[in-house]
Amino acid sequence: MKRIQFLQGVAIALCVVASSASLAQGYPAKPIRLIVPFPAAGATDLFARTLSQKMGEKLGTTIVIDNKPGAGGAIGSDQAAKAAPDGYTLLLATTSTHSIGPAINKLPYDTVRDFTPIAHVGDAPSIMLVPNSSPAKTVREWIDYAKKNPGKLNYASSGNGTIVQLTAELFKSQAGVFVTHIPYKGTALAIPDLISGKVDVLFDSLPTGMPHVRDGRLRALGVTSLKRSPLAPDLPAIADVLPGFESNTWFGLYGPKGLPAEMVARINTAANQSLADPEVRDKLSRLGIEPTTSTPAELASMVAQDAAKWKKIITERRIVGD
Repeated sequence: MKRIQFLQGVAIALCVVASSASLAQGYPAKPIRLIVPFPAAGATDLFARTLSQKMGEKLGTTIVIDNKPGAGGAIGSDQAAKAAPDGYTLLLATTSTHSIGPAINKLPYDTVRDFTPIAHVGDAPSIMLVPNSSPAKTVREWIDYAKKNPGKLNYASSGNGTIVQLTAELFKSQAGVFVTHIPYKGTALAIPDLISGKVDVLFDSLPTGMPHVRDGRLRALGVTSLKRSPLAPDLPAIADVLPGFESNTWFGLYGPKGLPAEMVARINTAANQSLADPEVRDKLSRLGIEPTTSTPAELASMVAQDAAKWKKIITERRIVGD
């Protein structure tokens, strides 16, 4: 009896493997839905549309963008987690959904257990902005200035629990300075107060911050990538002063759990090939995004390290979401 049950189990397993292989062999046979868990026309959406067009060409199908904003990306991510693992529903995840979200909110999914990592596709560093009236011309000078004025300086953010706040808190932790948090509903609303000097510092994204620097309204002290960014080569890395300091908004492709390995490999190859295309790279650089390539395992490893870093900061600084 046990032998019969064993053979039945082997037969079922072989059928599943054969079915998965068959699905992968004819994949894709119809358009693919790429869930973007943020509103249309935002940076994540524009990135998705740029990448999906070229990826669709590589895969021989159409990739349809499906914006599902809300709850910091949790609504769209939840839909992707609960989709069938047939390769026709993918997710463009970010730092907010898979690194910060689990440490800030109680989510209806597990970011590791309920997803299949496919590819790390991009990073968007930020820049440290100060008013022109600031006495600091460098990161080191700003840290010294803050240490001489404990509790007297402030920083702006786009809200509690956002990457903007966490970047500033990471900076405070590593620099050993005490600076007061002033949350805004978006960095665009904070810029006028930064220009006027009501706010002392803001860690803003490259594409939104650099125009104010080029126009002479603000001063940029450094970039949050580990090394100088090709998107702003004249800016030194903050890590030159605070070793190991790094804060990027990353972008990664995921599928639901159980996505067949053959499909994962095919999508990963299409993504990596697309990101090597000069036209795609140029469009992404204008969005302030550095294209990256990776294996699924490298994406999983990167996100695990990133999530651990932000969880530590969130716990130590007692950060809560809006």
